[in-house]
Amino acid sequence: MNVSKLVLNPELVDLDDAPELTDEWFDKATFKVDGKVVRRGRPKGSNKEQVALRLDRDIIQHFKEGGAGWQSRINAALKELIR
Repeated sequence: MNVSKLVLNPELVDLDDAPELTDEWFDKATFKVDGKVVRRGRPKGSNKEQVALRLDRDIIQHFKEGGAGWQSRINAALKELIR
């Protein structure tokens, strides 16, 4: 099977023929990186709430030294404290 490559001449492309990119269009869009779908934000049904919280630098450093998931470890430590 011989597949030819389509080469577009920029002078022949009418940009007015492109569809309008509305908010609705973006809401339906799927964001992909290297072919994998990337989802942003908390999963549906999550019981977590986003807050702004100021912590001492040494506290943050301690948890960040453990690598990825440091915020979840802070959450687990706080949860353990209230039990």
